[in-house]
Amino acid sequence: MNRSQAQRLLPFLRWWPGVDGRTLRADLVAGLTGALVVLPQGVAFATIAGLPPEYGLYSAMVPAVIAALFGSSWHLISGPTTAISIVVFSVVSPLAEPGGPDFIRLALTLTLMVGALQLAMGLLRMGALVNFISHTVVIGFTAGAAILIASSQLKNFFGVEIARGASFHQTIRALVAQAGKIDPYVTSVAMITLLSGMALKRRYPRLPYMIGAMLVGSIAGAVVNHLAGTQVIRTVGALPATLPPLSLPIFSVPLFKELAGSAVAVTMLALTEAVSIARAIAVRSEQRIDGNQEFIGQGLANLLGSFFSSYASSGSFNRSGLNYEAGARTPLAAVSGSFFLAAILLLVAPLAAWLPIAAMAGILMLVARGLIDVKHIKGIVKASRPETGILAATFLATLFLDLEYAIYVGVGLSLALYLNRSSQPAVRVVAPDHRDPRRRFSSEGLAECRQLKIVEVHGPLFFGAIGHVQGRLQQMADQNPQQKHVLIVADGISFADIAGAEMLASEARRRQKEGGGLYLVGVRQRTMEMLSTGGYLAVIGEENVFDTKASALAQIWAKLDKRPCEHCERRIFEECRAS
Repeated sequence: MNRSQAQRLLPFLRWWPGVDGRTLRADLVAGLTGALVVLPQGVAFATIAGLPPEYGLYSAMVPAVIAALFGSSWHLISGPTTAISIVVFSVVSPLAEPGGPDFIRLALTLTLMVGALQLAMGLLRMGALVNFISHTVVIGFTAGAAILIASSQLKNFFGVEIARGASFHQTIRALVAQAGKIDPYVTSVAMITLLSGMALKRRYPRLPYMIGAMLVGSIAGAVVNHLAGTQVIRTVGALPATLPPLSLPIFSVPLFKELAGSAVAVTMLALTEAVSIARAIAVRSEQRIDGNQEFIGQGLANLLGSFFSSYASSGSFNRSGLNYEAGARTPLAAVSGSFFLAAILLLVAPLAAWLPIAAMAGILMLVARGLIDVKHIKGIVKASRPETGILAATFLATLFLDLEYAIYVGVGLSLALYLNRSSQPAVRVVAPDHRDPRRRFSSEGLAECRQLKIVEVHGPLFFGAIGHVQGRLQQMADQNPQQKHVLIVADGISFADIAGAEMLASEARRRQKEGGGLYLVGVRQRTMEMLSTGGYLAVIGEENVFDTKASALAQIWAKLDKRPCEHCERRIFEECRAS
């Protein structure tokens, strides 16, 4: 096995030789910082997923190490995320009681399936598939997920009884119906936690504000209990001070079939999160990201993580961005962060007994608030009405449909918009600009030749687009029947399939019957190969395909009927001026 093959199989061999004392110190500092940040986040995300709090911390350990060693990004931190957590709860909660043993095993089984799918897609080099989930869909889904997270915590924030697993509209209706039963003690602790977190984030943005908010909320809860003389504020309870225990997903073909659709949705969402975050940070770090390798890294992380009590994980934008800002130099930062987190868990797990559930509700409200990307939402609304429609549809589908279907709705609408745009390539009429010394083509109201129509086509010439292009050419022919010759500037045609090549040949035959012709200039190699191998070039005529615009105009001018030219004052071409 040569060095290149070894690096493809074990990608950490690429950066390991560059580790030295200086990079190690930077990575250890970044790892410790990340461990402190993920401590409250992991507990919060596990709560969202309907799992015991410690499972959020377990999911930030083993998957983070595997993804760091086998992914391509040097700064991506994997672990539990908000979007994945809420989808896991949505998928598994109808099948088992949240927090129970069956729920945990089903969540681990879903994680196993997600990891297997991700790994298979990476090995099959299907990394480009995540490009079909647009940024707009992710923003809309995340904003909807933020609202769902906030609504799921209303019962803990206000101290009212709302059925677990209630839908968004059912939760709002139940809260309104019980407005008079809101517990002021619970609400005060939750509000103090929320406001303190917001204040700490604004005043000290570089510090782990969630930990500060949890401490403030815990103190507030203890004070309220003391003043009330009884435990009116319930707490999370002590976490088990253990490392991630071994676990066994359920291996059942009927269960795999039942979870298959949901696993695909979680897979695509998780991969989109991970690759998008890795690429965003790579722009700043000037690192090259291999999408297929990220698929493999994420797949191995979830596949192996399911045997170490970890539920579905993906790349975390907050922790990855913090990892880069903290000075991480190599993926050892993610590895060291996992070990630091394990040590911290062993030390502070008993302290969770002092953490009020109301304070956790306040923390989750902070998480939900940070998920709504107001800046990008405003930009989408201003820039594009179709994208705004996709954003709104994904957002509403997230609130009122099963979450996996909400993702499919967003992806489907994005693909429909893409196909609609691709099926209508720009067909623009141009003419030589006499004001330009190089006589370049322009569309700015220049005079056209009465016998020759010159058009530029921008976009792929495939089966879905030929109707639009052919219709535009027919429309031009109906408006100016005397323009029997058509020159297509084809350097903007990215590719042509069989249907596109057949359309060009059909247009050439029609023009030839009318005494004119179809001409092409600037044809790309891929398109030329399709025309040649399919026999379409013989119909169009090899002599009618040109490399330069100057040679095309000279040859076409020689074929024009010179009688109308005698009384023409336009003198469009240089040849006209010389005659």
